[in-house]
Amino acid sequence: MKKCLLAIFSLAILFGFTSSSYADRRSYVWTYEYMIMPKGMWELETYVTSEVPNLHKSNINVVKPQVELEYGITSRWDVAMYQAWKFKNKKYENDSEYEGFKLRTRYRIGEKGKFFVDPLLYFEYIRDDDFSKPNVGEAKLVLAKDIGGFNLSYNQIIKRNLEREGKTDHEYAAGINYAFTPRFKAGFESKGNYPKEKYALGPTVSYAFKKAFIAAGAVFGLNERADDLQTRMIVGVLF
Repeated sequence: MKKCLLAIFSLAILFGFTSSSYADRRSYVWTYEYMIMPKGMWELETYVTSEVPNLHKSNINVVKPQVELEYGITSRWDVAMYQAWKFKNKKYENDSEYEGFKLRTRYRIGEKGKFFVDPLLYFEYIRDDDFSKPNVGEAKLVLAKDIGGFNLSYNQIIKRNLEREGKTDHEYAAGINYAFTPRFKAGFESKGNYPKEKYALGPTVSYAFKKAFIAAGAVFGLNERADDLQTRMIVGVLF
């Protein structure tokens, strides 16, 4: 896993200094902003997420790599496809499995600054590798606001099993950051699940190269129902 992360970082640097335009830059790792892929352009993003339920038993954890390919259809609409895996590190053994795929689309409403907050719609279809499990649909309302060098973003998330009496979850992700330079941003994110009363908070940093970006963050559980620690790193390369 360490070699994989090093390769991803090296790739970002390699591509980062070969063009004059930024990628579809992610300033957060769980929270979406008012941004989509530029029209006619592609981007490859890699995610590595770790979940540690109990820091006193940190050898018991889950690592979730994910690869995403994005394409900008218009100046307001983009699409993406994800492939996901899961590695379970248990006390006495380790399990790895292909988790499934996701299809995602985003749509910007209006132009930046037209409304008091900038709205974006996000829809995702999730298909587990185990076909006996139900399909899952996820919708997000993204609300964002830039105030000087600060950005504030909030995502209201609804996730539902796509069956007649499917289970519905109401979640959120929110962030605030400051652009110390045009390339470097740092701030905080919070994420959680309202019905399950799981809440977490932690720092996030992001750096933009000329044709790539790297973002990393960690959140710590604010109550006993949340994981003690979750981390995520995203590397994106525009082409």
